[in-house]
This record gives sequence, structure tokens and C-alpha cells, in this order.
Amino acid sequence: MTDSKKQYLLPMVIIGILFSIFGYTTWINGILIPYLKITCELRSDLQSFMVATAFFIAYAVMAIPSSLVLKRTGYKKGMALGLLVMVFGYLVFIAAAKTRNYNLFLTGLFIIGTGLALLQTASNPYISKIGPIESAASRIAIMGMCNKAAGIMASLIFGYIALNDTDALVASLQTMDETTRNATLDQLSNRVVLPNIIYAGFLVLMALVIYKSGLPELKEDVEEVKDSALAKNKTSVFQFPHLMLGVLAIFLYVGAEVIAGDTIISYGKSLGIEMSKAKFFTTATLTCMLVGYVVGIFTIPKYLSQQAALKISALLGVAFSILALFTTGFTSVFFIALMGLANSLMWPAIFPLAIDGLGRFTKIGSALLIMAVGGGAILPLVYGKIAEYVGLQQAYWVMVPCYLFIYYFATKGYKAGKV
Repeated sequence: MTDSKKQYLLPMVIIGILFSIFGYTTWINGILIPYLKITCELRSDLQSFMVATAFFIAYAVMAIPSSLVLKRTGYKKGMALGLLVMVFGYLVFIAAAKTRNYNLFLTGLFIIGTGLALLQTASNPYISKIGPIESAASRIAIMGMCNKAAGIMASLIFGYIALNDTDALVASLQTMDETTRNATLDQLSNRVVLPNIIYAGFLVLMALVIYKSGLPELKEDVEEVKDSALAKNKTSVFQFPHLMLGVLAIFLYVGAEVIAGDTIISYGKSLGIEMSKAKFFTTATLTCMLVGYVVGIFTIPKYLSQQAALKISALLGVAFSILALFTTGFTSVFFIALMGLANSLMWPAIFPLAIDGLGRFTKIGSALLIMAVGGGAILPLVYGKIAEYVGLQQAYWVMVPCYLFIYYFATKGYKAGKV
């Protein structure tokens, strides 16, 4: 057992660093939405939510191609390649900041998302398959801690860099002439250039480290098919009903998670809360998620099965959504943040339940699940469109059916086609 743990130490450390990169890159979107709304002078919240759409739609478009790339490169080279794609995306993002071009910002975010799609298509099945499947949720929960800890740091650091003193800046813009206004907005846009140059350099370094590392390739596919009665005689990945339901569960979960994390600052602003306070709301959501991951590490599978944890999480999601809808002010914002607690164990539970028993279809099945991350592109737009008619608070009703379906997956969906 000790030798086994030592064998997994290096992969766990490397994948943990990758999940930290996922967290940093993903959760600055909550800051970018209000930041780019000011910098690029966007007219509506719906338009600013395109930040999430451009980023997460890359998963839907590029996940299947990513699985094909991994078949040629293997896990290790695929991870290094994903990091380099992200570097290119950050170079485009830096160019966008220099020109204050919103479409170019969105292009950079799409390329960054493409790199992350490749990274996640490799790393999620890797961490799931590197040990017993029944404890996969616990391992992914550890990765989730790395993810959310990095996300918290990113939202604090990037929030300070990008949104510091923006309340006063926005007020002063109203009295400026066009030349001064443009110069001020250019200065605001240039705030993100140096941090992104430094981060791109770090990604290049990590790509080299992974490429030169002793990270072992997984050789489980052929052996697993021999042992898996479920995969035997299957000719297509679409013949696994539990996987298809898992794809929909991931789509809805990610959409709900992105809405909770990325709209909370805009929601707080709509309630009249100053940006100096509202900019910390995404951090609060991530902190709640971090607490959930800690709970998962100590309870799964010793005290709770993956299915039981998912049931509890889904019910909490329904409860917090309804409470956010029927309360006001900071209390309502608090319940939006608490959705982070409800969301924390959903990915760690859904992913291994959905890929269980896929055998040689594991990589393509994982790609479909990564593709479902596109829910983070679609559902925030649905939320934004509903909000145009009923307001930002009442638009949170969209969360309730998402959590109810996830509860169905936790009770019956994960068993579909198995019995």
C-alpha cells in the first residue's frame, strides 16, 4: 500500500498543479465580466456574459478533437500541448488588452478554453483511473481543492488589479471628454497586460516540466475491456445510457456553477452594493466550494458514497436557489455564494459515475463529459436573457430544474443500462 501511494505521488502533484491552473484560468471570468463591461463600454449584462460563453463554448467544440489528439500524443504530451495552446490564447488576450477590442478578448478566451479542454480531457480520466474507482471522488475532491484555492487567489489578486477603485473611475467617466475618457479606459485595459505575460511564462515552464517528467501513461484500456461486462459487445460510446445522462448532468451542473460564480458580482451591483465589496463575492462562492471539497475528502467513500454525496449536493442546490429567490440584499447574495457548497462535490461524483465501466470507450466518454462543460457557455446566456425580462434575482429560477435533474442522476440515472 505504501509503495502504491509513492507511485501515485508524482502524478497527484502534477495533476494538482494542473487543476490549480484550471482554477486560476476559469475563475477570473467572474472578475472579467464586470471589468470588460467597463473597459469595453458594453451596454448590457447579457453582452458581458459572452465572456463565459466564449470561454466555455471551447469545451463543447474542442473536446472530441482533444480526445483524438490524446490518442496520438498520449496523456503526458497532450497535457504539455494543452498548456502551450493556452499560452497562445493569453498572447491574443494581451493584444486585446492593448487595443481594447472586445471581440479579440473573446477570441483569446476561446483559445484559452481550447487549451483547457485538451488539459481536462487528459487529466480528469487520469486522476479517476490512477486508483480504485470507488475512491475517485475523493481524489478528484483533492484536485478540486487545488482548483478552488487557486481560484480564490486569482479572484482576490486579479480583482484587486482589475477592479481596484472602479467605483470612482466609473463615476468620473461621466464627466470626461472623449479623449480623456479613452485614455483612462486604455489605462484600465492595460492593467491586465503584465499579469498575463507573467502567467503565460509560467505556463510555458509547466509545459516543459510535464514533457520532461516521469508521468506514467495509463495502459488500462485493453485490460479494462476484458474485465468490463458492461463494455463487452458494445460498438459505440452512445450505447451507455448512464454516460449520456452523466453528460447532461455535467452540462447542467457546470451551467449552474458558472451562473453562481460569474453572475454574483453583477447581481450584487444590481442591488446597489459597491464594487469595492461586490468584487469579493466570487471569492465567497469559491470559498464555499473549497469547504465542500474538504468535507468530500474526509467523508467519501468512508462515510458517504459518491451517489449519496451527489444527492445531498443536489438537494442543497435546490434549497439555496429558492432561499436566494425569496430573500433580499446581502442575505440573498449569501445564498448565491452558498451554492458553491452545493456545487463542490458534483463534478467529483458525476464524472467517475459516468465513466464507470466504459472500458475502451473511456477516452471518448471523458471527451463527451468535457464537451458538456459547454453548459457554462449556454446557461449563463439563458440566465441573462431571462434577466432582461424578470430581473437578475428572479432569473435564478433557472437553477432549480438543473439541480433536480442532478438529483435524478444521483438516484437512478447513474445506474441506467447497468441493471
